Amino acid sequence: MNALNRFFKSLFLVELLQGMRMTSRHMFRQKKVTVIYPEEKTPQSNRFRGLHALRRYPNGEERCIACKLCEAVCPALAITIDSEERDDGTRRTTRYDIDLSKCIFCGFCEESCPVDSIVETRIFEYHAETRDQLLKTKQELLAIGDKYEQQIAADRAQDAPYR
Repeated sequence: MNALNRFFKSLFLVELLQGMRMTSRHMFRQKKVTVIYPEEKTPQSNRFRGLHALRRYPNGEERCIACKLCEAVCPALAITIDSEERDDGTRRTTRYDIDLSKCIFCGFCEESCPVDSIVETRIFEYHAETRDQLLKTKQELLAIGDKYEQQIAADRAQDAPYR
């Protein structure tokens, strides 16, 4: 009897009719669940991992101490760092490149940084027309960090109790 029941269900397309009934029931409701993307934006978490940025201290000095932990922990090998010693004996980076075509936005670089130098911002609306535009240099990363420092600091402060 069970096989006969399945035969008639497949012959009369019962599952298809049930799906069409569900669609017609929800089709004319006033409440829409879709977001018209460019005009409307969905709320973002303060932990969103988007475009990278290098931060500076309030006195203007860059935070990166060239420990190369972010380069070592990056699973995609997207970070390249060169450093040299300054006159006062501290190390600073001469080159800090991130290849965004390799990056998987895992956040390991951000978590491994002892001085919160490299962070991932909420920026996700960026594009490149060529592959070499996806290679972000130290100067570009510092410029992003300078531009969005208030938002980055606010996000870090909001996330501080959970770190």
